[in-house]
Amino acid sequence: MTNSSSLPPEAEAAPDWPAASFLGEAALALYSAAGYLALPAAGALLTRRAKRGKEDRSRRAERFGKASLARPNGPLVWVHAASVGETAAAAPLIRRLHDSGPAILLTTGTLTAADVAARRLNDVALHQFAPIDTPVTVRRFLDHWRPDLALFAESELWPTMLRSLNRRNVPLVVVSARMSERSFRSWQRFPLLARAVLARPQLYLAQTLADADRLRALGAARVQVCGNLKFDVPPPPVDDAVLAEMREAAGDRPILVAASTHPGEEAVVAAAHAELARRGTRLLTVVAPRHPKRGDAVAEAIQSAGQHVRRRSLNEAIDADTDIYLADTIGEMGLWYRLADMAFLGGSLVSRGGQNPIEPAKLRVPVLHGAHVGNFRDVYEALHEAKAVKPVSNESDLAAAVARLIDDAHERDRLAREAYACVERFTGALERILDALKPYLPASGHEDKAAAGA
Repeated sequence: MTNSSSLPPEAEAAPDWPAASFLGEAALALYSAAGYLALPAAGALLTRRAKRGKEDRSRRAERFGKASLARPNGPLVWVHAASVGETAAAAPLIRRLHDSGPAILLTTGTLTAADVAARRLNDVALHQFAPIDTPVTVRRFLDHWRPDLALFAESELWPTMLRSLNRRNVPLVVVSARMSERSFRSWQRFPLLARAVLARPQLYLAQTLADADRLRALGAARVQVCGNLKFDVPPPPVDDAVLAEMREAAGDRPILVAASTHPGEEAVVAAAHAELARRGTRLLTVVAPRHPKRGDAVAEAIQSAGQHVRRRSLNEAIDADTDIYLADTIGEMGLWYRLADMAFLGGSLVSRGGQNPIEPAKLRVPVLHGAHVGNFRDVYEALHEAKAVKPVSNESDLAAAVARLIDDAHERDRLAREAYACVERFTGALERILDALKPYLPASGHEDKAAAGA
């Protein structure tokens, strides 16, 4: 990973690419045409997602480009952040952009990201669910919102939307841009389509040099390395009174937080807890599933394993008999990480790509993780190089690692200290991104008023 001290102000730009090849354009046109035919299927898919609790039925029209809010007067910057991680990472950028004058529209793709937006950005940004990528929905969306600048976070590239923004001369910048090795190989199978799509944004502000190299190889016209916004996100907030209450309820037991777990991982965590209990360790384990709506299933699995479980969503308090506390709520990771003596990050024992280790590292919590961390490979590589995290592969590994950290306060403190120092070295992306965006930002109302009074 490239750290802030060695980041070049601008990576070498790829040669200008004046127009997509005929075949690439034809592929994009075919994709857009298919969008007309796909609308009924998209509606059915949204209905199925709503039944599984993954869509807001009352705001379904937004998915079809029909705005539920009025567009404010004056310049508007549209920021798209697909899910929770991207939304949290973009929050400081959104606040700084809002302070500079333009109105901010934030779109997200998931309910949990919408919840983050409502809690953290309601005072500075209008929120809508992102429209599905078809010509009809995109046209409705853009006709209503008329953005002066579009900012997409990380790896969101919608062919129809990109094409439409180009036709309307709306500049598009991809911030904290990343191109994983896996995605790179997928795009390489369709080089003409890749170039037709990836050449359309005016600028990519890449996380790393490796991301920049892959983007250029696929046809990105202009790439600058600015770093990862996630390193600049402050730790998640906490209610100090609730934290004190939880600490009192937990007593003097060491606490393992299993954060953002996926199906299959809760059973591993419960088995590790049971193994430690057989050894006489009085551990309190907090399980925070990646999708809190799985709470019923997770609670049943824990109970079937013979563990006594209490649930946050039911306002059940931790008591002396609680083995595992199920944190099946949204927006409380700041509480659980501050409560933790150590954290296991989910999505890593199963093939989900892992979860972001930056938040616990910033709060000086020792991190344990499985082998599947491809979503944050560069971050984990830096942490491993600093010997600041511990890998585990099964319940026995997890139990052994937790037991060692409970017994060895020096090692626990060392991991926490090294992880914090490691992630702090990579801060600064926010300022570099704001600087790179200056040529693209619309004139604000503040500047217009100053000019009028001159």
